[in-house]
Amino acid sequence: MSTKSYAFFVSITAALGGFLFGFDTAVISGAERAIQEVWQLSDWTHGLAIASALYGTVIGALFGGIPADRFGRKKSLLWIGLFYFISALGSGIAWDVTSFTFFRFLGGLGVGASSVVAPMYISEIAPAKNRGLLVALYQFNIVFGIVVAYVSNYLIGTAELPEDWRWMLGVEAVPALIYSVMIFSIPESPRWLIAKFNNQILAREILTKTDPVGVDEAIQLAIEEEKSMKKKTGFGVLFSPRFFSSTFLAVLIAFFNQVSGINAIIYFAPRIFEMAGISTENALISTIGIGLVNLAATFFGLYLIDRLGRKKLMYIGSFGYIISLSLMAYNFLGPGIPAFWLPIFVFGFIASHAVGQGSVIWVFISEMFPNELRASGQSLGSFTHWILAAVIANVFPFFANTFGPGYIFAFFCLMMILQLIWVRFKMPETKGRTLEEIQKDLQKNHA
Repeated sequence: MSTKSYAFFVSITAALGGFLFGFDTAVISGAERAIQEVWQLSDWTHGLAIASALYGTVIGALFGGIPADRFGRKKSLLWIGLFYFISALGSGIAWDVTSFTFFRFLGGLGVGASSVVAPMYISEIAPAKNRGLLVALYQFNIVFGIVVAYVSNYLIGTAELPEDWRWMLGVEAVPALIYSVMIFSIPESPRWLIAKFNNQILAREILTKTDPVGVDEAIQLAIEEEKSMKKKTGFGVLFSPRFFSSTFLAVLIAFFNQVSGINAIIYFAPRIFEMAGISTENALISTIGIGLVNLAATFFGLYLIDRLGRKKLMYIGSFGYIISLSLMAYNFLGPGIPAFWLPIFVFGFIASHAVGQGSVIWVFISEMFPNELRASGQSLGSFTHWILAAVIANVFPFFANTFGPGYIFAFFCLMMILQLIWVRFKMPETKGRTLEEIQKDLQKNHA
């Protein structure tokens, strides 16, 4: 196997955690109504049971970096796969709402930890010239997993199986088991080996297979970085003057990702379309269109990220956000725009997100921190992302029903104008640079 093929194989294996992430997140949409009927749940209990995975995701993101630092990226990826597997089986055979909530929470832990460990692992093993593409495979797999979950729910739902909701949730155990087995075939992160054990021999052996051109420079820079760190680790160090710029950049890109309104639209697309006067049937068809546009545009973003760079993709996404959100707001607030235009504006929004923020966020966060702090930094960035996702998902229905979706979209548009300003004046370009070179620039005022 060539070095290019091997790097791709290792990266796509780790990125399959994103497929399980997307599948696990979306699969519940086909089962949630049946679950409420089976156990005769109140709206409050039903909401808590369905949201349990999201709460698990927040906790998994916050603490996922700890085992990745202590036990290694590879072992953490394996445990994430096992969490997905146990969660899928348990959710499928759940005997009451309490057991269901527990198993869904366990899957949420896997989702949150996966958003920390997988991009971090890929960034540490990939050659600099292809790192954007390889890390962005994680985002592509998330979107692909969502689409497959919708298709799986449709096929199972039309097969007239008894208690089909159990099959919808349980089928995830198959890809989770395959993923867990595949993890045994990939190596440990070479940069973690140097940072944790100064194991230059094994690190060189791994990098020779994935990045033979840059292996000497990568190891030398990793050693220098490790010495300069003096074993400083943990969340507290992230806010020291030396690393605050890195932390601020990671937190801000996660913040802007969510105040774009992406999860509000993904979660509540049918409701938004119906509020515009679109029939329920056409609203559901339009929702399927969202998944397909997201998948195609994410693929395009992967193609461009190492060609144009992170910053240019963020420019494209920001302008696309501003235009599409303005049109969505005007569709509700302005006079005389036919309702059938709204799905087109939403598709434009989804495409802008997928090419820009969607492709860049996990890559960029994984590039912002030195080896010793990457797990903690990735956790903080992922936690920011998920806690805001939870908050926005919780408040969107209230604000949309109270003020109307037009004003909400106008607010999101204003946030994206601020993002554009941030990209222009503060966001660094990281395309084609080693992780250690990026760190030298970020820390040059605190050497």
